[in-house]
This record gives sequence, C-alpha cells and structure tokens, in this order.
Amino acid sequence: MDFSLIETMRWQPGEGFLRIDQHLRRLTRSADALGFRAPQNPLAMLKSEVAADHPLRVRLVMSFRGKMEVTTTPFEAEPEEKIWKLRIAKTRLNSEDALFRHKTSRRDPYEAARAEFSKDEADEVLLLNERGEVCEGTITNLFAEAADGSLLTPPLASGLLPGVLRAELIRERRAKSEVLKPEDLKYRKLFVGNSLRGLIPAELVEE
Repeated sequence: MDFSLIETMRWQPGEGFLRIDQHLRRLTRSADALGFRAPQNPLAMLKSEVAADHPLRVRLVMSFRGKMEVTTTPFEAEPEEKIWKLRIAKTRLNSEDALFRHKTSRRDPYEAARAEFSKDEADEVLLLNERGEVCEGTITNLFAEAADGSLLTPPLASGLLPGVLRAELIRERRAKSEVLKPEDLKYRKLFVGNSLRGLIPAELVEE
C-alpha cells in the first residue's frame, strides 16, 4: 500500500488521551476494511511514548504491515472568542470513493482545496461532492445549528470521514446527520470540529 492509516488526538496532563477508545476502534476498523495488518497494542505504545507537563497533539501513523510511529507537538487551544472563517473550495470529493471514509495519508483533494485559499482568507476550507452536497472541511467535520438547537452534520453517504468528535456528538444525540447544501448554511450558526480541537464557532465567507 502506498498510504498509511492515521489517528490524531489530544493528550492532556492529568487526563491522558481524549477519546482514545474511539480513536483506536476507528484505526482497527480501517485496518480491517483496507486489508492492513491489525494494530498490535497501540495503547501500550502510546502510553510508553507520550508524556509531558502541557497538552500535546499526538499523531499515530500505521503502515500496511502494522508498523506504528508516534509523534507529538505542543497543542494550543484556539481562543474562546475565535471564529473560524470558512470558504467553499472548487475541488470536489467523490462520494463513491470509500477510501475517504478512512483517515489516511492520501489527502490529495484536501490539500488541493486548502491550497485554493490563503490562511488569511480562510481558517478552514469546505469540500462539496459531485452532487453539490457539503461534505467536510480539510481537517474538520462541519456542524450547522438547527432551529431546535441541535446540530446537523452531513451524512456519511455524502462522502466524508466519520470523525471521532462527530460520532460522539451523534451518539450523545447532540447532533444528527442530514444532507446539507451550501445554501443551507446561510443564516445558521456554524461550527467545525474534530477530536483534537473540539467544536469551534465558524462563519461562511461568501465570494
């Protein structure tokens, strides 16, 4: 295989790895679905290599043969008042490409979408599929607030990664999946998020 499986998570002093069970379940499911060797004791490896007196961004990369590598960098949360600017890319995702249901190092469309806008123009870039449905951001899932205060997030059938935070919010009934078009994002309170960063308030910047 010319790509690897990836899990990116946060480690907090006094708490350890956030949502670690969900991350490792996703890694195992992806390995099984894509024919990778099953991960061997990833939690033990993570615990042996990760420790600090400050929050960390932890990246676990696993090869087709099951070799795992762990890297860490300091993690800084976004200021509470920060609102991410969102733009919609011209780059499209193919909803039929099952590979994008797994977190891997094959990120060509995400990198192409991100490259369409500078960091000053957009904090995150959203991708649509071939039907014009909203899928996800380059590093986050998207959430739009419904009239009842719950969160709407694109369904997996639109073609997107089943994010760990997204799954948690759906399981807790704080979010539900619904097909979203760009026009559905207007006049709604928006958020983007992932397991590393949590939910971040956002706003769509139109052309």
